[in-house]
Amino acid sequence: MKYRQRIAGYQRLREQPLWKLLASDRAPVLVGLLQGLLLEADRRIPGSILAERLQQQLDALNGEELDVELPRTAQAYIAYWLAQGWLVRRLPEGASEEEYELSRQAVQAIRFIAGVEHNASLATESRLAMVMQQISQLAQQTEADPEARLAALKAERDRIDAEIAQVSTGKVSALDGKRALERTRDVIRLADDLAEDFRRVRDDFEQLNRRFRERIIDDEGARGDVLDRLFNGVDVIGESDAGRSFQAFWDLLNDPQRSAELDVALDTVLNRGFTRKLDRNERNFLRNFTSTLLERGGQVHEVMQHFARSLRGFVQSRGYLEQRRLNQLLKQAQGQALQLRDEVRPTAPTGFVLPLSSARIRSIGQWRLHDPRTHQVDTSIYYAEAAEITLDSVGDLVAQSEIDVRTLKDNLFMLLGSRPRLSISQVLRERPARQGLGSVIGYLSIGTRHGRVMTDQLETVEWTGGDGVVRRARVPLIWFLKERRDELV
Repeated sequence: MKYRQRIAGYQRLREQPLWKLLASDRAPVLVGLLQGLLLEADRRIPGSILAERLQQQLDALNGEELDVELPRTAQAYIAYWLAQGWLVRRLPEGASEEEYELSRQAVQAIRFIAGVEHNASLATESRLAMVMQQISQLAQQTEADPEARLAALKAERDRIDAEIAQVSTGKVSALDGKRALERTRDVIRLADDLAEDFRRVRDDFEQLNRRFRERIIDDEGARGDVLDRLFNGVDVIGESDAGRSFQAFWDLLNDPQRSAELDVALDTVLNRGFTRKLDRNERNFLRNFTSTLLERGGQVHEVMQHFARSLRGFVQSRGYLEQRRLNQLLKQAQGQALQLRDEVRPTAPTGFVLPLSSARIRSIGQWRLHDPRTHQVDTSIYYAEAAEITLDSVGDLVAQSEIDVRTLKDNLFMLLGSRPRLSISQVLRERPARQGLGSVIGYLSIGTRHGRVMTDQLETVEWTGGDGVVRRARVPLIWFLKERRDELV
């Protein structure tokens, strides 16, 4: 039974991207390209830059006399790798184009192959020392007996006192260069694994966010557990096991004292003579270890915060109700289809025609260059018709502005002393509009109360604005009569 379970488990793994990459006929080429493009240098690059770099490598490999045939274009290989699960495509917030990076399983496959190639010995003295140290610390920290714990602390104190006495006499026992170099490389491999764990943490958050949304949509009740917690302001992603674990690690990483101690220790190690035997990549990794952790941890932290905000917004905007309704309709359609599967043949006509989308394909030779002369814009200037001002809007305009109505009434009173009647255009020719359009609106307001409005008749008025530009407008024809002159006082 165990053999069957193992075989079934391995068959499932055989369909995973990691195994597919290792079992590919062109695995050496694929692993080499993926490692060089997205693992050794930039781990996340825009799609245009990835296509350009990949095409350069393809041209170089096809030009060499190697037993390698790469007939596809860079875009075709990127699409294939994306479909196989070896690449991950994302569109960061505010980015102008999509960015690509290796999937977690592709990284695991490449690191496995790289480890086999280097053939590093795993049974090193430094690894054994680290294991023994961790086991000793675990035994001490889990000891609940006060007497045993006190005895262990006294033994540790005696050891420290003996070492202090030895150093005081000028005798210092330090690791030799070979063992120090061996331990340094073990630490680098362990630290590199730790940095790569951020990719797994980010994937866990994505799956967690997806599961929460599925639970919200699939919940048939009015309010589910996730909904209740979200409506109550609880950050379900931050309060999850993965969220709490990462937050604890993030707080530890951002602790000023711990970070300072780590930086000092790294600088001290890099100044030792044995580190000169490290290659350039190893030294750069140690030198940038803290910043690398902060950068990758910051990306995961931003992803966690973004998922939490988007999930809360998804609930507060009631968008989940539409998704839930759509999910219910899909389930109903599937249920009805299952009920009719024995009665209706799959090839039976439904009477519904779904037009397929298509694109017109044309040869580049059929294209025509754009001729700007065929699309010249007419630059002639025409005077626009005067705008109309209705009496309905005059009251609002007067109420919202500071028009000198008293001066306008004085102008009308003086002009009507020698004339039987006046229109607004005649008044403006005698008395310029000092407030521009405001004066015109003021005359209209006065005319509606003290003048005679000629229904369905308009006149054109003209005035000069404060900027010296002459303006015109069509206004209702209003006559100010001499017999009503006293109403203006």
